[in-house]
Amino acid sequence: MAWNEPGNKGNGNDPWGGGGRGGGDQKPPDLDEVIKSVSRKLNSLFGSGKSGGSSGSGGSGGGGGLSSGLLGGAIVVLVLMWAATGFYSVDESERGVVMRFGKLRQEVVLPGLHWNPPLIDNVQKVNVSRVNTRSYTRDMLTTDENIVNVSMELQYIIEDPVKFTIVVRDPEVSLDHAAESAIRHVVGGTTMDRVLTQGRADVAAEVRERLQRYMNSYDSGILVTQVNMRNAQPPDAVQDAFDDVIKAREDEQRVQNEALAYANRVVPVARGEAQRIIEQANAYRDQVVAKAQGDGARFDQLLTEYEKAPKVTRERLYIDAMQSVMTNSSKVMIDVETGNNMFYVPLDKIIEQGNAARSTTTPQLTPQQLRDLSDQLNRDSTSAADRARTQTTTRSVR
Repeated sequence: MAWNEPGNKGNGNDPWGGGGRGGGDQKPPDLDEVIKSVSRKLNSLFGSGKSGGSSGSGGSGGGGGLSSGLLGGAIVVLVLMWAATGFYSVDESERGVVMRFGKLRQEVVLPGLHWNPPLIDNVQKVNVSRVNTRSYTRDMLTTDENIVNVSMELQYIIEDPVKFTIVVRDPEVSLDHAAESAIRHVVGGTTMDRVLTQGRADVAAEVRERLQRYMNSYDSGILVTQVNMRNAQPPDAVQDAFDDVIKAREDEQRVQNEALAYANRVVPVARGEAQRIIEQANAYRDQVVAKAQGDGARFDQLLTEYEKAPKVTRERLYIDAMQSVMTNSSKVMIDVETGNNMFYVPLDKIIEQGNAARSTTTPQLTPQQLRDLSDQLNRDSTSAADRARTQTTTRSVR
């Protein structure tokens, strides 16, 4: 039966020394008795109690034993507390750097629960996964002696926690100084137009490359992952003038684009027209050469026929010549051999009567029509001459 059960009364099993107390009067244990009991146990454990001695020294001996026991217990408690404070945990994104009495231990503490002796080892946790961001805004002078306001943002991670913790005293301050130096070096060697317009990405890339070289030379353990140029503009005092320059450049580009569009529209037409003229010239050349060659071959054939029948050939040539001449003439005036009269032949009327069906085309006379017309002209001229002689004879008779 347990000591604190209701039926157990006065059996002397109370661990707090309350067995002599009667009945069911169960009071809380006395604190002084508890301390004395613990002291006696510690004295027996460390052997600090003294045997023998006079009765006069009994009180002092008991006091010394109590003090030694308290001291020993305090030491044990302190040792346990010291050991308990040595436990620590490292997150998944962190790494631990251990310094033992100020000297670096080469191994890096990986994520998990670890124990290191407190006051002997100093563990510094470094986050190697977090992307850190820093911003810089400065007025800088370009290579063409213009001032621009540059705002950049860089991102970095801690690549080597040991170098980041040990080699450089304050790596982030060193990063700030190196970043400003790299930005001024790159912007100072670049023109204002390139910084403000199409060269912004190239400037940011050059800054990142130069800054990383600086960090590697410092052994800072920092890896610069990205550099972005957030803004680049001239100072406020010259902002209006700069806007005018930008507008003028945009107008220049617009005019150039319009001129290029006009050239793309006109040049192909001009090239096509030039090609057409060249083709016409080539066709005219071929036509003239072919006609000349044909006339030469025709003359050779005509010479052969002329040698065979000169009279017939001459008459044929005369008729062809008359045809070619009278085809282009609508009226013919003939001078009579005797007298002052001019004989008028209305060829246009004759042609219209003979070629009524082809009124819209150029009239053409056949060789037979030309012979008939020639005979009629001869008869008319002969009649006119006879009349003129008759009139002359009549005047002489009178």
